[in-house]
Amino acid sequence: MSQGFSASFSREEMEAIRKSLRDEAKFGADFMARLKRVAKRIPFAEDLLAAWFCARDPATPRRVRLTLLAALGYFVLPMDAIPDIMPLIGFTDDAAVIAAAIAAVAGSIKPEHRERAKATLSDL
Repeated sequence: MSQGFSASFSREEMEAIRKSLRDEAKFGADFMARLKRVAKRIPFAEDLLAAWFCARDPATPRRVRLTLLAALGYFVLPMDAIPDIMPLIGFTDDAAVIAAAIAAVAGSIKPEHRERAKATLSDL
């Protein structure tokens, strides 16, 4: 998407998003399982959850949902630019992808998404 956030997703981008998220229930379970394993070690866990709750909110525009789900998919997928098992730097690429997605759609992540993320993290 080289023309910025206002440009349309290409056919290839759309297919990649669809392919990685084809089974939303499984994706959600994988996301939560991975987050539970690493939440205490990553400083952006609350942002991940807020993005997740925003993406699951039916009031969220479709394009915002796709952007966030694609970024969350990067967090869940086992293939990674920097392996997450590497101490200190393993999650930097995940954090960068999440930060970029959140920056692109920041106005769509509502205070209630953030509050729900805080509450969920306290239960993990």
